[in-house]
Amino acid sequence: MGPRIRLLCVGKIKEKFFRDAVAEYCKRLRRYCSLQITEVTDEKTPEGASPAQKDQVLQREGERLLAAIREKDYVVALAIDGQMRNSVELAGHLQILNLRGLSSITLVIGGSFGLSAQVLARADEKLSFSLMTFPHQLMRVILLEQIYRAFRISRGEPYHK
Repeated sequence: MGPRIRLLCVGKIKEKFFRDAVAEYCKRLRRYCSLQITEVTDEKTPEGASPAQKDQVLQREGERLLAAIREKDYVVALAIDGQMRNSVELAGHLQILNLRGLSSITLVIGGSFGLSAQVLARADEKLSFSLMTFPHQLMRVILLEQIYRAFRISRGEPYHK
């Protein structure tokens, strides 16, 4: 079996169409890796939350995420200010991590306000998909699709461009 990949996410996916897409990519990825999705509880946030309330949400969600990260995990935090890679570069990067013996990779998707400074500090690297902001449920689908695409590219299998 290939590497162990874990998505560590804040919150559950509520919309059926997102759950269906996640399930489809999980099924496709079984051929290439051991995939696990771990969800931590998101904080309920009042409309028009103050900066202090937002900080408190980030702190609480961050504590839950950090508690779920194992000491030996190679952690990739999804963050707007992270490194951008195209699909071929991501495929090569995942191969390099695997060759370096980092066969257990945890990719972290934050909640509505992103990730706490403590989670970002724990990350071994930050990855950005865009300067745009995406709902975290959609980001989970996008991330899984790109991981799937990366494995297909690495194995020389056809993929849609």
